[in-house]
Amino acid sequence: MDNTDLSSLHWFSLHWFKPQVLQSFDWANKSLLLLALLLPIVFLIKWLITRGLGQKLPVALPETQLEWSPVVLLRHLPNLLLFLVMLLMVVALGRPQKTNEKVEQWTEGIDIMLVVDISESMQIEDFKPNRLEAAKTVAENFIDGRFQDRIGIVVFSGDAYSLSPLTTDYDLLKAHLDDIDFDMIQNRGTAIGSALAVATNRMRESKAASKVVILLSDGENTAGNIDPITAAELADAYNIKIYTIAVGKEGRVPFGKDFFGQPKYIENSLDETTLRKIADIGHGHFYRVSNNKALEEVFKLIDTYEKAEIKENRYKDTNDFYQVYLTWALLFFLIWLLTKSTFISNVLQD
Repeated sequence: MDNTDLSSLHWFSLHWFKPQVLQSFDWANKSLLLLALLLPIVFLIKWLITRGLGQKLPVALPETQLEWSPVVLLRHLPNLLLFLVMLLMVVALGRPQKTNEKVEQWTEGIDIMLVVDISESMQIEDFKPNRLEAAKTVAENFIDGRFQDRIGIVVFSGDAYSLSPLTTDYDLLKAHLDDIDFDMIQNRGTAIGSALAVATNRMRESKAASKVVILLSDGENTAGNIDPITAAELADAYNIKIYTIAVGKEGRVPFGKDFFGQPKYIENSLDETTLRKIADIGHGHFYRVSNNKALEEVFKLIDTYEKAEIKENRYKDTNDFYQVYLTWALLFFLIWLLTKSTFISNVLQD
């Protein structure tokens, strides 16, 4: 039961004495609850002293006329009431309370554009199942590791296309990644410069503390009307950091299957020099990866580099409930006084 439910209860509700309620409390002075263990000992000693030193009167009746009656148990009522008063006082001193803690987290935020090559050569199977599917998988894992950072997606082959603007809707981003295929752009080729320009255009009005482009490609610039170096310099003018990842192996690589179902091999080359220069201009890093594991490690490394500090505020809402047990203690104390200060006292003692 939460604070709201407890607060709605009346003080005289017996719900306050249920074990599950008492166990659910946080106790500000938990060590004082040990006094409750001493109370039975104190009252036992008091009873023994009273029994040994109390006044005893002889009874001038035959033993056969002495009959036991349940009414005689009422003589224990004052001690029982006093015990309850002391026990409830100990519970109240323990300060039972409920605390709701609310944590608000935020960061200054990083804007990240994922620029993914979907040209025909990304179907090469030196990655499993192929280069593009491997890139999509690690990109989804990368998105899962972000917190409140805006992320966008640009895809390119012969042309460049903004698949998603900067957003914190990570489920939508992953849905867009799942939809990426080789038929999104009809023009063949690899327009790296155009892709960088589209990413820069998406980020140029960003007010984020850090702006990052992660460019993933397996080929050299063969299309588009913007030179990659010029596009990198334009991105740098807007303080955009660029990481470039060269995907694939040099030389013979598997690409499709022949008539008999055996892998076919083609020669593969990659313009590593241009991608290195783009990263240098963008004050980022260049990486060369040749398998799924290496690609995963590179994204983990970039994820570590581009982590914004997560700040948080903690709010504690504490409700005290000692008043309930103090009220019960006062009630039993008044009843105890009644048994000690009226004719009931004589009845209980006779």
